[in-house]
Amino acid sequence: MPEQPTIADTTLARINEGVQLHHQQGERDTARDLFARVWDEIGGERGDPLHVCVLAHAMADVQDDTREELLWDERALAAAGRLTDARVAESGVPLSVAALYPSLHLNLAECHRKLGDLDRAREHLRHAEAGIGALGDDGYGKLIRGGLDRLRQQVASG
Repeated sequence: MPEQPTIADTTLARINEGVQLHHQQGERDTARDLFARVWDEIGGERGDPLHVCVLAHAMADVQDDTREELLWDERALAAAGRLTDARVAESGVPLSVAALYPSLHLNLAECHRKLGDLDRAREHLRHAEAGIGALGDDGYGKLIRGGLDRLRQQVASG
């Protein structure tokens, strides 16, 4: 997700707390527990697609098992398909829905690579690359582009 936006949505703010617990403080298990509580509160996959997408995307990062990570990433991608730019803007997230897809596909490609399914990894890599134009030239865009570059090399040598 983008670099520390001002988040008007309290659920997204809680998800961001979990992301910070994981990425800044190394509290992976604590983040996973927080994400699980928020997941229950939003009604799981039946919740607001923005909450489902962002939470599933973050929850994938704290999984110990790659197959579980893949399931969460698939949930995030499915929820993104139900999102609108108006909903994203209303929440205070400074991205379009299209700008979410490269990161979602990057994560799916990485899961498939780790599971040894290079064909599926390449498929998601192509989807991510097709959407790269929706990214800005900011830290988030550079992060995703760098991840795509690294994964492209890993898949090519795999």
